[in-house]
Amino acid sequence: MSGDLTRNWWVVVIQGVLAIVFGLLAFFMPGITLAALVLLFGAYAFVDGIFSIVAAVRAQEGSPWWALVIRGVAGIAIGILTILWPGITALALLFLIAAWAIITGVLEIVAAIRLRKLITGEWLLALAGIAALAFGILLIAAPGPGALAVVWIIGVFAIILGALLIVLGLRLRAHRAAVAVPPIEHAA
Repeated sequence: MSGDLTRNWWVVVIQGVLAIVFGLLAFFMPGITLAALVLLFGAYAFVDGIFSIVAAVRAQEGSPWWALVIRGVAGIAIGILTILWPGITALALLFLIAAWAIITGVLEIVAAIRLRKLITGEWLLALAGIAALAFGILLIAAPGPGALAVVWIIGVFAIILGALLIVLGLRLRAHRAAVAVPPIEHAA
């Protein structure tokens, strides 16, 4: 598996660059619409799926290539569906995030109430739960501004993810170069 990763280090770097471009477009263009972001996401998922299939084809025997194929097919399918139905994807994504935030918020509040007898500072967990709950309710109540906030959050995430992928890709390249160079033997 590490041989496959080091041989395909450039795929990881390209994925990182694409993620950063995606994040910058989402973050630094506040006027961008959610539909445009959804289409960018669809294109990214599609290209990422292609790169995953390329990595699977180039994988050596014995490597878990099938996981890359599944990831690739899923990415291509999600990309195509997103491009065909951007409005449905945007709304569904927004409501999924809202539902997740509401459920998370409620569970954090319940956990804080149960933990109040065991630890001090449980109010921080309750406060986090209230914030998540409020975020979810606001997304449902005002999907327009909520969508812009989600765009910015996704943008920041994509930039961080992209930077990490680029660093990983460059480290894989350095590891490949280090392994390829035979060690120098010293005469005793």
